[in-house]
Amino acid sequence: MSDRSEHIVVVGAGAAGLMAARELARAGKRVTILEARDRCGGRIHPLPAAQFGYAADGGAEFVHGEAPVTRALLHEAGLSLQAIEGTQRSFDGTKLLREIHHDPHEAELHAALNDLKDDLTVADFLRRHFAADEYARMRHSIRRMVEGYDAADPERASTLALREEWMNGGHGMQARIVGGYGALVAFLAAECRGHGVAIRFGAVVSAIEAGRGAVVRCTGGEVFACDDVILTVPLPLLREIALPEAVREKASAADDIGFGNVVKILLRFTRPWWRDGAADLDDLTFLLSDETIPVWWTQRPAEHPVLTGWFGGPRTAELSGLDAQDLVDAGIDSLAAMFARPRDDIARSVVAAIAANWARDPFARGAYSWATPRTRAAQTILARADGPVLFSGEALYRGRDMGTVEAALASGLETAETILRR
Repeated sequence: MSDRSEHIVVVGAGAAGLMAARELARAGKRVTILEARDRCGGRIHPLPAAQFGYAADGGAEFVHGEAPVTRALLHEAGLSLQAIEGTQRSFDGTKLLREIHHDPHEAELHAALNDLKDDLTVADFLRRHFAADEYARMRHSIRRMVEGYDAADPERASTLALREEWMNGGHGMQARIVGGYGALVAFLAAECRGHGVAIRFGAVVSAIEAGRGAVVRCTGGEVFACDDVILTVPLPLLREIALPEAVREKASAADDIGFGNVVKILLRFTRPWWRDGAADLDDLTFLLSDETIPVWWTQRPAEHPVLTGWFGGPRTAELSGLDAQDLVDAGIDSLAAMFARPRDDIARSVVAAIAANWARDPFARGAYSWATPRTRAAQTILARADGPVLFSGEALYRGRDMGTVEAALASGLETAETILRR
């Protein structure tokens, strides 16, 4: 049995931190989680069920693709998934259209992607292979996907990392957890506490010192000595923690990993007014546009009268000066344009509203990571267990769904296994 006196500090109570802490505590390690917020979850942000009529998510919401670690954990927790069902629409500036995924140049795109051997940025790939005017619609669609879905900058994003996503049109299998991601976080947190993990809220880590072990210092003056420390904070926060020179040099590899922002808006209405009129929108799931808040979705197949707005990628900087109410107003303006309805009518039917610009969250500074052509090499450097300070989180995941909760859980599990193999 492992020596319980061995102490490991995990910085961050998000998905990666909770997963790593649970596995280490199960193996007999003494574990302390230091969390800057007053809750677990990090960029998973469960909202009160009374506010939106169901367990809504202000942060991560969907389970993408196969997600084997997530699904195994859900099974263990007795939780289930609900697949998204319905049709996608787009707004062309004048009317709503049923989204058609086929592009006349799709075969050419797939051929160019299949032939690609050396990585290059998305923007360079498009300039090299599809610069002609006839490809304008496809370029726009790809850029919209890269910026909106991946929250990435086409001028820096890796084409090879996104190749599989493009090959299936960017529409992999998606589902939601019944009860929201908050139910999964609650299960993991309870598991941690049940195995003796101490979770300290309001603990903002300011510095780490390393020698034979590590010393973690918090802004409030608290000091924690440990054998190992696992940093699971979002990439931008690594710059705000004083690290030993060797660790700082290692952490600089994170500059080669992209990190994007998301603006997310939830609006609850008195009724699902978007189903009114001649357009058959009863089964509407996603709605894409070029409005200020360009992407919206319903809770289909659930019947909640809620629309969620989404704006991802570098262009979210255009809204950096807006507060939460300004973002809600921008969302209502966008809906009024897309559905050709009086803005005041939509505004009067709002029962509850929340807007989050994740770049302005002091403990996130953005939403999630994405790959550049140099990211895989950077991840290899950051994953090295060559001292008492280790890095973990969705940005270090080397699988296909980087930037997801699955990536965070898998990374936390891998980091715990690395320590246990020592």
